[in-house]
Amino acid sequence: MSVITIQRLENGAVAVAVVVATIAADQPWWALLAAFLLFDLSALGYLRGPRAGALAYNAVHSYTGPAVALAAYAALLLAGHDVGWPALLAACWAFHVAVDRALGYGLKLEDFTHTHLGRIGRDRGVADAGGAIPER
Repeated sequence: MSVITIQRLENGAVAVAVVVATIAADQPWWALLAAFLLFDLSALGYLRGPRAGALAYNAVHSYTGPAVALAAYAALLLAGHDVGWPALLAACWAFHVAVDRALGYGLKLEDFTHTHLGRIGRDRGVADAGGAIPER
């Protein structure tokens, strides 16, 4: 099994775990779907060019944002503020990242179609067992 396949399976498991945790926390599970495409607005950075686009896209399509939102939720709880929206934001955000990665949409490298999980789109080529894309 290739590294890319393992990463995609792991992210599929994360997506399922987020759904289960959202339901267990008595949060609206449908919010995961309702907010799903909002995070893709970061791709608008590509209007400024490939470098700006990749930076904007990668900033939003990393698990760092959901981790910060969840840490903010925990800090608010410790400070005596019982607000659930930071946890729901973290869940929606992590769900989006996990589903994208499970589908093969990784962090962007030199252009939109070249990701850390391989190429996406029509001209994606065939990945070797280690996940590298052969040169054309």
